[in-house]
Amino acid sequence: MRVLLPLLAAASLVAPAAPPTPKVLEAPLRAHLAFLSDDLLEGRGTGQRGAELAVRYLETQLQTLGLQPARGASYRQPVSLLGLQTLVGRSTLSFMGGGACATPRFGSEIVFGSGVAKAEQTFDAPVVFVGFGIEAPEYRWDDYKGLDVRGKVVLMLVNEPAPTAAEPGLFDGPHLSAYGRWTTKFEMAAKHGAAGVLLVHTTPSASYGWPVVRNGWDAERFSLAKGPEGAPLEGWVTEDLARALAKQGGQDLDTLRAQAQSRDFRPVPLDLTLKGTLHSTVRTVNQYNVAGVVPGTDPALKDELVIYSAHWDHLGKGGALAVDTHAPAEPGHEGDTIYNGAVDNASGCAALLAMAQAARHAPARRSQMFLFVCAEEQGLLGSKAYAADPLWPLAKTAADLNLDSLNFVAPARDIGLPFGDRSTLGELGAAVAAASGLRVAPGRPDTAGGYFRSDHYSFVQAGVPALSVGGGRDYLGADVAALKAMASAYGKRYHQVTDEYDPGWNLGGMVQQAQFTLDLGQAVANAASRPTFKAAR
Repeated sequence: MRVLLPLLAAASLVAPAAPPTPKVLEAPLRAHLAFLSDDLLEGRGTGQRGAELAVRYLETQLQTLGLQPARGASYRQPVSLLGLQTLVGRSTLSFMGGGACATPRFGSEIVFGSGVAKAEQTFDAPVVFVGFGIEAPEYRWDDYKGLDVRGKVVLMLVNEPAPTAAEPGLFDGPHLSAYGRWTTKFEMAAKHGAAGVLLVHTTPSASYGWPVVRNGWDAERFSLAKGPEGAPLEGWVTEDLARALAKQGGQDLDTLRAQAQSRDFRPVPLDLTLKGTLHSTVRTVNQYNVAGVVPGTDPALKDELVIYSAHWDHLGKGGALAVDTHAPAEPGHEGDTIYNGAVDNASGCAALLAMAQAARHAPARRSQMFLFVCAEEQGLLGSKAYAADPLWPLAKTAADLNLDSLNFVAPARDIGLPFGDRSTLGELGAAVAAASGLRVAPGRPDTAGGYFRSDHYSFVQAGVPALSVGGGRDYLGADVAALKAMASAYGKRYHQVTDEYDPGWNLGGMVQQAQFTLDLGQAVANAASRPTFKAAR
């Protein structure tokens, strides 16, 4: 009874007669992780051969475990994508101005591609600095100030203006708001009709280094085939290049950056013209979400659903830029072009399969769906497609619990529920944690915009309470400092070819995270009432 009390106190969400949660086993989780991150799957790249292998494996596993297809007889949900790949050898961009011509090197100084389905485009466009490129009426902020940017290339900063003493809550205060996301900036520039948009990269403002940006543009880029078009030219430039271009255009980057921190900022034309051609391959390709269902047991509630989600894609096989010619390769990775994505996110998929195996033998009152979404690395495309055409009515969907990049270090005393306070999922999660002998990890400022970067956000936007369950940080072990160093070192492997499975990993933390997520999902699935939103989404 002592174990049940915290659960019953969580807004009466848990039913007193809830059966014990089935146990997630490490052996199947490890086996799935090892296979999904193997070189055989070639990094599970969207539109690549490894993607089809991953989908085939996932649907076969769901069938073997005895889960039901989510719609009809198929475990697959087609997602139509537009694929665009820059032909680097045939595409050249130069900046003319100040009596000079600068032609940046693709990969080391600039990356670019197209947001429209055209095989060939020519550019002869003036360049304008537009601050952070933000238009946010609720904050009385407009970096465009009515400027007609049609036919122009806009250069802008990543992230958003910092909060001030007078306005500590500006752009969500310490947390990055949606306006600071690079995807939002591309969308805003396209809405204004810009011929092109170039983002100025810095590691602090982007929250990751240039290699992460570069590797994301080394292969085909995708968007929803039925989605809005982007700008004709989209890309990033290094801070050093931006500084040189500002100087070539008669300005100083630091001065421009300081001016952009104010509402009074107005766009600054640079004495620069971008000229060049962009050649791209264009195709439409179907990728697939994969879903299986454990039906509910309560006749009154089994038409309602709890979703567990994880994205199966990663960056796949890279091209010439996968091998960094500007820095020595790590030993054993010379010539490696496969982005295995062991942590990101073979770990989440492996956990979901192990959770499905457990849940199959102990169904809950509500139905449960195990959903593997495609093209997360391309901008949450699979989860966005699901939200637009759900396999189960959203009005009957109680919650989504997402797993992305699990704890591969060690078991911990805590568990992460970032932004859990935005719905009653946070309260219930805290109660489930307490019943498991865990505590919720203290919240940290979301300076990297993680809230908008995982698939749970597609469900939040669609009106479904959702969160991404994080791993703990208070590790259990004899050498805690070494464990923390191991976790920190992953930052250098994020979106690199070195994100590979290590058979020596202690998967106790991964099992712990999967078990907690299943415990929380079962608590929702067995509760008398459904979670609700409490704060802004």
